[in-house]
Amino acid sequence: MSFLTIGHRGMMGVEPENTLRSFVRAEQEGLDVIELDLHLSKDGALVVMHDADVDRTTDGAGPIAERTLAELRELDAGRGERIPVFEEVVTAVKAPLQAEIKDVAAAQALAEVLRSRDLVDRVEVISFHDEALAAIRTLLPGVRTALVGSRYGADVVDRALAVGATMLSLNIRRLTLELVERAHAAQLKVVAWTVNTHDQLRLARGLGLDGVVTDLPEIRRAVRFTA
Repeated sequence: MSFLTIGHRGMMGVEPENTLRSFVRAEQEGLDVIELDLHLSKDGALVVMHDADVDRTTDGAGPIAERTLAELRELDAGRGERIPVFEEVVTAVKAPLQAEIKDVAAAQALAEVLRSRDLVDRVEVISFHDEALAAIRTLLPGVRTALVGSRYGADVVDRALAVGATMLSLNIRRLTLELVERAHAAQLKVVAWTVNTHDQLRLARGLGLDGVVTDLPEIRRAVRFTA
């Protein structure tokens, strides 16, 4: 398998994160996969945003869950971009996607879209939450999933296997060769985030990872020199 480069919230190092502009830039730069985050609006839309509130990435304030999609659309998400919904991203780019869900409610909504639009083969569902991954695999048995970990322990491999995940997406600052080897022995792929320097990319290669999540287009371009 080739070494994957995954665009973090699109190409957030150079564009406003989780916007159509960012996703299109990631595809133009040749990223293999584009990662995004999902929350539900007050009226149940699959809103693409990382945080639970709009304060950090828009000119508004307050929780996403307390605003309708129409109200969210009024906000500036950076450089005049509007907050997209998942269905718009699917149309705007052709690349494979990693969709991160924050809760079981979003899993239900995402499963419905993946089923109705025949996107199961194109979209991998990822989450920090074991129960969200278990929920979407119950709703869509054929969907590929990945468990995300930041402050994880050695049990992360067993946790991934327990919910049927086929990949681990892990904070590179805690990653060890022993854990990577254990995951590979269990037939789990391992990618690391967030890899934004050449030293981190060399570390990822040295650990035998299957790919990296990055904010920056130059990391995609550097991959061919670190094989």
